[in-house]
Amino acid sequence: MRAFLYSRARSFRYAFSGWWFVIRTQRNAWIHALVSVAVILVSFWLRLTPRDWAIIVVAIAMVWTAEFLNTALEAVVDLASPQQHDLARVGKDVGAASVLIAALSAALIGFLILGPPLWERLQAVFITP
Repeated sequence: MRAFLYSRARSFRYAFSGWWFVIRTQRNAWIHALVSVAVILVSFWLRLTPRDWAIIVVAIAMVWTAEFLNTALEAVVDLASPQQHDLARVGKDVGAASVLIAALSAALIGFLILGPPLWERLQAVFITP
């Protein structure tokens, strides 16, 4: 049992090390972090329903997952092909495209879920009868 717990702790340490690497080295991760925090704060302010929260959390996770996988793909491509190669470029470009698709999808989800209640709240704050 002790060996099992030790191996699980080590797995978490590796995962957090990877997470820290992405935060430390990927400029777009900072953009994702700022937008994630902003969306979470606005979601609290709007008092979203549990269903809407679930969709927002999945959208945020989708973007972060794409960013992490793209970073991993770039590292593996750099390791396998340190010199310029057309297929290495294609791999990196497709990885970047996956992040773009995830981010655009998450933005659309955010507008669909946050847009109407945010508009109502802003109207109530700024256009008081």
